[in-house]
Amino acid sequence: MKKIMVIDGGPRKNMNTAAMCEKFAEGARAAGAEAKIVRLYGIDFKGCMSCMACKLKDKASKVCKFKDAITPILEEIAEADGLALASPIYFGGVTAEMHAFLERLEFPWLSYNDYSLTAPKKMPVVLMETMNGTPEQNNSEGFGAKEMCIKVALGEPEKLVAYNTCQVKNYDNYELAMFSKDAKLKWREDNWEKDLQSAYDAGKRMAEMA
Repeated sequence: MKKIMVIDGGPRKNMNTAAMCEKFAEGARAAGAEAKIVRLYGIDFKGCMSCMACKLKDKASKVCKFKDAITPILEEIAEADGLALASPIYFGGVTAEMHAFLERLEFPWLSYNDYSLTAPKKMPVVLMETMNGTPEQNNSEGFGAKEMCIKVALGEPEKLVAYNTCQVKNYDNYELAMFSKDAKLKWREDNWEKDLQSAYDAGKRMAEMA
């Protein structure tokens, strides 16, 4: 059975990014794949520790060698058949946890002999972003330079963006006056189910092509 890893870089278990990950996994499973969702905010880990263990002569590795709670996940990804990375957009980019995770994932791919980027194996990748911005008012850099590393090492990723998501379930309880509650709810009514369907379809496609 094909295995797909779904990495949730959002902090909230029951909000937008988590829902997109669940739908993606549901689509992958419907197509016959195993889909494992990993919530980064539930794991005790840090970004790259600059130990350079992955660069040791005669012991170089394409998987991070620093041992902590994220190490088994990195090892699973190295043997997986597909990868989905999801994050809400904070201050124009992915979360700190996702940045830290990508440091650990990607730095072992980088050769300091010739600056090549080589992953343990090629696989389909989907990048999912959930954000408060609209398509017209979007200043997100998303996965930034780390997306380039993914493209070179794994292949061109498919991208899904859920725009203008609701930050909270009840706007009346928060100081969020610059947002129109009615406009937010209207956008969600018109678009959210389509966003979830897009995630489901992407998961199904990945399972079928993996």
